[in-house]
Amino acid sequence: MAFSEKKICNIDFMRLRRVALVLSLSLVLASLVLLAVRGLNLGIDFTGGSLIQVELAEPVTVEKIRTLLEGIGQGGAQIQLYSDRGVIIRLPEDSEEIRRASLAVLKEAFRDMEVFRFEKVGPVVGQQLRQEALLGVLLALGGILLYITVRFRFRFAVASVLALAHDSIIVLGIFSATGREVTLPFIAAILTIVGYSLNDTIVILDRVRENWKELRRLGMADLLNLSINQTLSRTINTSLTTFLPVLALFLWGGSVLVNFSFAFLVGIVVGTYSSVFVAGAILVEWHQRSPQQF
Repeated sequence: MAFSEKKICNIDFMRLRRVALVLSLSLVLASLVLLAVRGLNLGIDFTGGSLIQVELAEPVTVEKIRTLLEGIGQGGAQIQLYSDRGVIIRLPEDSEEIRRASLAVLKEAFRDMEVFRFEKVGPVVGQQLRQEALLGVLLALGGILLYITVRFRFRFAVASVLALAHDSIIVLGIFSATGREVTLPFIAAILTIVGYSLNDTIVILDRVRENWKELRRLGMADLLNLSINQTLSRTINTSLTTFLPVLALFLWGGSVLVNFSFAFLVGIVVGTYSSVFVAGAILVEWHQRSPQQF
């Protein structure tokens, strides 16, 4: 008995490609402006300084902690409550005297205080970490460009890398806009987003390659539409099954993982969008302008 071919959707994604490209370009430019004007809220991994995590026997407010630290000249410290009794304090200076003074004033105000975490990172180490993080991202993008060029076509590789750069810049822009702290786990999140988005893009490009013989009959726009629709159920299923556990991690994973999971949540949404629209739209526009090079 012959089985009927599985039905696929017939959504004209490429009809919206120019709208999508304008939207993406606007978001990327807005993100770059935010990064230039506001910058990123770099954690002590990148700037150097001290971090103190304490738990108190009674509920506390940020204002009360800040008032105590202002008394020793540390009013610029970053103070974050991760529960009604738990506090993370980030001091911008790496000084033994300041650390001791900060702990002393807190212990004086809160007799039963427990110190759970204490970290210090000097500015030299912070500079090394910035350079290594940037190098890691650039090497990853370079490797991706080379792999897709060998595996598919050079223009596919360029479109894929532009889509990945689009995802990373928008995530950075959202972190700049929200003021969320950027630490080493955030860099891990960016690299995870790059891999996740690339996986979606590769699946679509692989289907484009399989359908390449239909290029003359369909044209590049319809060829992309066919390939995206053929992989659409897989894209939706993968995105949902990834999004839901990361959402749980964001809601209940605690303060240590909240920024990592937030970056990953944004990356899943943006990466899924760019795999469908950005990479495909770039290929279609490029093909229409110079079809002889494909």
